[in-house]
Amino acid sequence: MAKIRQQQVAETIKRHFSVVLQQEGSYIYGATPFVTITNVILTPDFGIAKIYLSVFNTENKQEVILMMEDQHHRLKQALAHRLAKHIRRMPEIQFYLDEILDEMERVDALFKKLESEDQMGKEEE
Repeated sequence: MAKIRQQQVAETIKRHFSVVLQQEGSYIYGATPFVTITNVILTPDFGIAKIYLSVFNTENKQEVILMMEDQHHRLKQALAHRLAKHIRRMPEIQFYLDEILDEMERVDALFKKLESEDQMGKEEE
């Protein structure tokens, strides 16, 4: 039962933090990078919310995460304001870079390269 509540609160945090990023993001990391929230994992005691972010339109993705960590208090305060009616206690937020989409692109490029070099093998009928 606690797991269901964890997922509900994590989804609520994800939804509201995306709005916070829309409002505050351009002030923190500028208009060029495009940041999306891919996942929020909440600890069982609801003390820590691990927010996984995917960053597009920039080469230095870790720099965007560092800028957000510099403005941690501002982001947490904006999120707490939005979540005041939904949860009793605001969890500590931590930011992590989610590189799954980058890995998918690399694997896809490798498959295309192997296919163009005719190293994929024969298709069976």
